[in-house]
Formats: sequence, C-alpha cells, structure tokens
Amino acid sequence: MSQTETSPEISMDPAALTREEVYTDSRVGTIRKLIPVTKTGDPDADRETQFVGSTQIMTPGGALPLTFEIEAESLEQAVAGFGEAAKAAVERTMEELKEMQRQQASSIVVPGRENSKIQMP
Repeated sequence: MSQTETSPEISMDPAALTREEVYTDSRVGTIRKLIPVTKTGDPDADRETQFVGSTQIMTPGGALPLTFEIEAESLEQAVAGFGEAAKAAVERTMEELKEMQRQQASSIVVPGRENSKIQMP
C-alpha cells in the first residue's frame, strides 16, 4: 500500500476562508481579527468578523499559552474586552486542569497491567 492511500486527504474549506490582521501591544497579548472572505478573496458579508485574543500566564510549570474568543464588533471593543475575556479563559483553564487532576487522582493502577487504570466513579 502506498503512503498516499493511507494518508488522510488534506484540503481547505473554501467556504470558511478568512483574512487575518494581527494587533499587539507588545506587552500583554495579541488580538487576531479574522475577516471572512470568499474563495476569490472578496469580503464575505454573510459571515461575521471574529476577534481572537492570545496571551500567556506563568505557572509553576512555566508559561501557559491561552487563546480565547473576544465578543466584539470592532477592534476598539475587542481591545476593551481583552482583559475580561482573558480572565474568563484563565478561569476556564484552571477548572479544566483541576478536573484533569481529579480524574488522575481517582485512577487506580492495576498491578501487572502496565498502562492500565481503572477509573473510579
């Protein structure tokens, strides 16, 4: 069997194309403005522009990158809402980490079965 027969098809969705503009204050984070475009590169008025923020927080394990959507209709609103959206992303991430720790702590290692764990309800 050739490699192409086993490789998944990789293709872009022409109905989901966006143009990206990046804004940063070179201190706290970055805002990506994703502007919908048609497959010819013209603006697509049928879809909404999205704003995506990114920053990082320091943890005992090092820097943790965060990416989050910012509800906004303009760059000005996205900049104003960056802090609250970042705070919500930190809280969500911390809850996910706590849940992962709870799941890990509730696992029982079965002797004689490497990499086998029983999950406690």
